[in-house]
Amino acid sequence: MVIGNSMNAIAISIDRLFSDLLRRRGEVELLLCLGATGGEASADMFRDAVKAGMIPSINSMMGVGLVFIPGMMTGQILAGSDPLVAVKYQIMVMLMLVGSTAIGSVLVVSLVRRRCFSPDHRMIIKAPEKRHPSA
Repeated sequence: MVIGNSMNAIAISIDRLFSDLLRRRGEVELLLCLGATGGEASADMFRDAVKAGMIPSINSMMGVGLVFIPGMMTGQILAGSDPLVAVKYQIMVMLMLVGSTAIGSVLVVSLVRRRCFSPDHRMIIKAPEKRHPSA
């Protein structure tokens, strides 16, 4: 469960990072020409990518207990556990999920962003080539 949510957040974050870097390539290259490092030139895109990856986890946290009752908490209550204990466990699980998605997104997006720039701070990713369907 933790790994699955982290993988989703990482996939969304990386997709956003690549799309922003390619869409705003001119802006990034301008900043690089003015002396910024790759990290400085892509700081806004990094922040937006991590934020985009965190949206599903944050949305699921907002709904817990109000819109839906999570399975672990329901199972504990039906098994006869004290509801307050079940809620505490569910809060711990939700915090683990959000923490793992945040840590995973930040680490992976940092590593991927570093690979998008050469050691001399040139942007080295290119837009994918469009393929024409063969007739």
